[in-house]
Amino acid sequence: MKKILFLVIATALLAVSCVGGYSFTGASVSSDTKTFSVEPFQNRASIVQPMLSSELTNALVGKVASSTNLVQVNEGADVSFVGTITGYSVSPSAIGANDKAAKNRLTITVRVVFKNNQNPKANYQTQFSRYREYDSSYSLSDVEESLIKEINEELIEDIFNKSFVNW
Repeated sequence: MKKILFLVIATALLAVSCVGGYSFTGASVSSDTKTFSVEPFQNRASIVQPMLSSELTNALVGKVASSTNLVQVNEGADVSFVGTITGYSVSPSAIGANDKAAKNRLTITVRVVFKNNQNPKANYQTQFSRYREYDSSYSLSDVEESLIKEINEELIEDIFNKSFVNW
């Protein structure tokens, strides 16, 4: 019985060591990649929401730190992110009675430059955009905070998946 238990444990340890940089989040990080950096998102949108830059930056740092074994550094990172908020807009998305907007759409767009010094083929520069609709009976200020939170979660998930999840 002890031999069987030992064999099972040894097999499990061998399997884990062969997987390398796999995590339960689906992230695939090579074993020679140890550090990451995230420069604060610059806000270049025509409408500037003051807290958006820091919220996106902190959310991306948190996602990478909690979903990988990478350690955050200020410079000389194995992988790095540079982000720019390029769009923050509200537009009507559904017309109701009397040709007035029944729903409005808040859209946030970011451009991200990802640099992987360990694997330059993984480098990218991509634009990500997400939106949320809300009933026009509410003003943007009534729902803005919750909409931004929801949109940011999706944007960060998109950025993380493009950077670390190899489907």
